[in-house]
Amino acid sequence: MSRDLPDTIAGRTILEIGRRAKYLLLGLSGKMTLLVHLGMSGSLTHRGRDFRDSDFHPAHDHLRFELDDGTALVYNDPRRFGLMKLVASAELAQTAELRELGPEPLENDFNADYLFENTRGRKAAIKNLLMDQKLVAGIGNIYACEILYAAKVRPGRAGARITRAEAERIAAFTKRILSRAIGSGGTTFRSYRDSRGQPGRFLSSLQVYGRDGEKCYACGSAIKLKVLGQRSSFYCPTCQR
Repeated sequence: MSRDLPDTIAGRTILEIGRRAKYLLLGLSGKMTLLVHLGMSGSLTHRGRDFRDSDFHPAHDHLRFELDDGTALVYNDPRRFGLMKLVASAELAQTAELRELGPEPLENDFNADYLFENTRGRKAAIKNLLMDQKLVAGIGNIYACEILYAAKVRPGRAGARITRAEAERIAAFTKRILSRAIGSGGTTFRSYRDSRGQPGRFLSSLQVYGRDGEKCYACGSAIKLKVLGQRSSFYCPTCQR
């Protein structure tokens, strides 16, 4: 975040709120957009009179936008890995953060045909490819594990070995699981909070993530843990092939 960002934003009106991959996009008056990435532990919460802020240490409130109605947008980040960048709206798609991103997983451009064609000849593990933002934008580690479990595909399989039928299942479950997770406010293990300061409720719906050694709900086999691309990958050795 540049030091002059607060002064540059002061007085502008928030016209729209959007998202691209893991970036929040606040469209502002004056044809500007505030691009926000929350990093590993950050949050951007809308705080009003009834907001419960007991989960947010004031020492980690790094930026506060006072709104005309008396509420505020507050950026809190204990680890300070986040990003805030003000860009001209017309140039947004060409910024370094967004210009090489793949299609959104919930849009029509991400489908079985696209996934199958773009995994041909790829030696990388299919889970790593799902998390490659240049291939598809916005799928994180938790949901990649859950998607592949639902699709019955082992996360370490090379992308080139994914069949057309498996690509259909992966694409379909990507949309289904992400939609359910969004409807539940996301997944909270420790620090994640939504804009209202509430934790996500999808944790109870997880089938494999974080369940190393526990029984698979479908077949009873022990869930396995394998590190792929420096990220923990959970899978059922019986259900996933």
